[in-house]
Amino acid sequence: MVTTEKTWRSALPGHAAMLLFAALIAGAFSIGKQAAPFIDPAALTALRFLCALGVMGAAVIVLRVKVSRADWQAPWRYLVLGGLMGIYFVLMFEALKTAQPVSTSALFTLIPAMSAGFAWLLLRQRFSRAALAALAIGAIGAVWVIFRADIAALLAFDIGRGEMVFFLGCVSHALYTPMVRKLNRGEPVLVFSLGTILGALIVVGLYATPAVITTDWATLPPIVWITVIYLAVFTTALTFALLQFAALRLPSGKVMAYGYLTPAFVALYEGLLGNGWPAPMVWVGVGLILCALLILLVGRD
Repeated sequence: MVTTEKTWRSALPGHAAMLLFAALIAGAFSIGKQAAPFIDPAALTALRFLCALGVMGAAVIVLRVKVSRADWQAPWRYLVLGGLMGIYFVLMFEALKTAQPVSTSALFTLIPAMSAGFAWLLLRQRFSRAALAALAIGAIGAVWVIFRADIAALLAFDIGRGEMVFFLGCVSHALYTPMVRKLNRGEPVLVFSLGTILGALIVVGLYATPAVITTDWATLPPIVWITVIYLAVFTTALTFALLQFAALRLPSGKVMAYGYLTPAFVALYEGLLGNGWPAPMVWVGVGLILCALLILLVGRD
């Protein structure tokens, strides 16, 4: 009993870190929805990666992380990984022009299931029955939220353009996770992250060049700059630190599980911001997603 209590107490800071992680990630959907109409998604994403590169580069310098020439071998790996993340973020902000934050965040919870499929294809990773059950329950809950608890819309597959666009982004994000393990050659985590952000900036920057040139940066409303700062600092630097902190204290399956909290946090933010609360039946889907979270948290890795 003492050992169990001690283990629980030692894991508590990790759970608290991931709770904050989920809350910060969810904030990107709500704040991104407000900025999306005022700036091209590619230009916004390029600026976000530029700021994130500065933040991550400063972290490497401040923490005195050793960087060797070997860390930059086969630089195409960083372009591939950065491209996958760039696709996700560009499509996310494109989707938020028309889709609601709650439905897009529900789509976000499909990423673990898709990532598990890619992990099996690329790495032949296998998962426990409990984990597979949780992924299935979470997926059902996500679909329920995406179709706004409308059975007729579900049967007719009546899904909005924004949701379809973001689904493609989620596929890219899901592929990113197993590709990290496949392409990593033992580089320090911070250096590998720095390379990935640089790769993302190059890929997105090339694509976004026309939009960057035509954007009237001086006339952009404050919400755009607030969004850029939020994305660069809170959903890049701080969430990275929280993820690393939790990964040292919790099994990987439990760390991944906290992504299922995203729709609940987004629904809370949208309600508090005065954008309306989800319909009561939609909360059934959110409840299923939370059940998936609990299964992953109480299960064994």
